Amino acid sequence: MPKVKPHRTSPSLDMTPMVDLAFLLVTFFMLTTKFAPEEAVVVDTPSSTSEIRLPESHVITIAVDKDKRVFFGVDDDAIKSDLLTQVGAKYGVSFTPSQIQAFKGVASSFGTPIEKLPALLSLDSEQRKLVKQEGIPADSVNNQFIEWVQTAQALSRKSAYGKPSYVAIKGDGNADVPTVKRVIKLMQDKNINRFNLITDLETKPVAGN
Repeated sequence: MPKVKPHRTSPSLDMTPMVDLAFLLVTFFMLTTKFAPEEAVVVDTPSSTSEIRLPESHVITIAVDKDKRVFFGVDDDAIKSDLLTQVGAKYGVSFTPSQIQAFKGVASSFGTPIEKLPALLSLDSEQRKLVKQEGIPADSVNNQFIEWVQTAQALSRKSAYGKPSYVAIKGDGNADVPTVKRVIKLMQDKNINRFNLITDLETKPVAGN
């Protein structure tokens, strides 16, 4: 009597759940990814072995480049409009609604005196890239720099965040040391004594090498 061979079927793998998961992951990263804002100045920071990470939000960034220019930046969108109008009012400079709207993109990094800021904000983004900004005045005679920092911290304290923004200094490796020291002293004169220095992470030396 002949044997009856069992019918064999090829195993199948349902890829639907894996495809759904892949699309969910892609959607998640698209919605949560935050691109770094374009900076007005390129700063080549020195390296260090410090592993302390800069907070991801509520940060005021002060950049000092190799040409002694001082740049200011703030990442908190909630305070940018009030920041511009309040600092402008102190120097008798007013802004149009479109310039205030443009400031929300520019405020991540700029280095222009307040009296020249309306003209910069009236340019489109491509035209602004071609402008060589002269730096924010930061001396005892015209200290606009500290006005930006103090006003931003005061607004941050009044916002939902409830406390002053972090302050981080980003100095170029070839930056003029007296300029960096002057920036630090201007902040310390206003009792702003807590700030971070931004550096690139350097590989720690291995013992015995």
